[in-house]
Amino acid sequence: MPVFRVEKVKDYTIMPNTHLRNRQLSLRAKGLLCQMLSLPPEWNFTLQGLAYINKEGLDAITTIIHELERAGYITRNRIRDEKGLFREMEYTVYSSSKLNDSFGNNPITENPTPDNPTLDFPTQGKPMQ
Repeated sequence: MPVFRVEKVKDYTIMPNTHLRNRQLSLRAKGLLCQMLSLPPEWNFTLQGLAYINKEGLDAITTIIHELERAGYITRNRIRDEKGLFREMEYTVYSSSKLNDSFGNNPITENPTPDNPTLDFPTQGKPMQ
């Protein structure tokens, strides 16, 4: 009688494709977001920690985080201590953008061109003397 053994893949990540198809994000931002989404939920994110587990330095990681924040994939919240002083920064990472126009669904408003422009003849008044 044959024996079947199933080897299951362990340690894999399931995530939506929306951020991968977002043309507004750089490839570096897409890659870092994928890495952040693949880490365990109890993972404590710090900029120094992300720089440590990647080839990029702290400045590059900070730039990418700001890009993801502008795109709505990361939100930042400042934590206060019992005296009301700012102590640390808390980042929340989302698998899809919290902005409405993250996937390019917003119309382009730069340099709009009308479909059928109307040509009117300007009216000339009497010039003042």
